[in-house]
Amino acid sequence: MSHGAGLVRTTCSSGSALGPRAGAGPQGTSASEGLVDPVYPRTHGALLKVAQMVSLLIAFICVRSSPWISQSAYRYFEVVTICNLIMILAFYLVHLFRLYRVLTCISWPLSELLHYLIGTLLLLIASIVAASKSYSQSELVAASIFGFLATFLCLASVWLSYKISCVTQSTEMHLNRIK
Repeated sequence: MSHGAGLVRTTCSSGSALGPRAGAGPQGTSASEGLVDPVYPRTHGALLKVAQMVSLLIAFICVRSSPWISQSAYRYFEVVTICNLIMILAFYLVHLFRLYRVLTCISWPLSELLHYLIGTLLLLIASIVAASKSYSQSELVAASIFGFLATFLCLASVWLSYKISCVTQSTEMHLNRIK
């Protein structure tokens, strides 16, 4: 009984539902062979990443546009939001430009899962601190609300990453045992 490494899918299939040659152009190349994955921006994972980036950007702008009362609390909030924004943008670009096919030395599902676990925890802490130090200033309250929204969206991504990286692998191992 072989328990070799199974295929772990990181996103939805980059091919269309009609098959790999469905987007064939005049030169006979399919749309899935280009530089940009045309299907990825419409997937749930991509839309979730865009929603996270927008909420993190709004939270960051709200903090930057307000007068601060607690310097250290809001510096921490700024650092966490901008770092999460950059990392989510990096994962979005990796999937959009199919860099996971070129950079095979990195386990992309595992790295994305670890990023979301650590980033979500740091974002939750930063949002709690920002909410407790807001002193009813509208910009800071809005920043903490968008921070909590981004935390919720990151939790959804943790669930999605876990579902894709771990459940798919265990299902394939179970199917191999049945055969």
